[in-house]
Amino acid sequence: MTQAADSPNRINAASGLRFLTELIGWTAAPWALHRIDWVVAIAALVLLIGLPAVVGTPGDRPFDPPVAIPGAAMLLLVLLEVAAAAVAPWFAWPTWAAVVATALAATSVVLEQPRWRWLLRH
Repeated sequence: MTQAADSPNRINAASGLRFLTELIGWTAAPWALHRIDWVVAIAALVLLIGLPAVVGTPGDRPFDPPVAIPGAAMLLLVLLEVAAAAVAPWFAWPTWAAVVATALAATSVVLEQPRWRWLLRH
């Protein structure tokens, strides 16, 4: 059995909701931060999209990441993305959209628990 097969990070409702949550964070965080400075908004994009694209925990994805990091470090990146998706819409979007985004992020947290436990063991 391969290491990737051991990961609960498979195509399912949790991974789909995780991707939607990431999209919200990738969109709302720079949108909210551009009011401070466009450089800060670009830095947020690099942190939220670029860093997880380069680093990862071996076995968490179907392919090996270019730079391997422990699962606990990957979990911190995941928490950063969830926080961005839950908080940034309140500063960038109408209230109804922020409520929906926060509810999606909270649901993602609940559904991602098996993956998070797996990450903490690796």
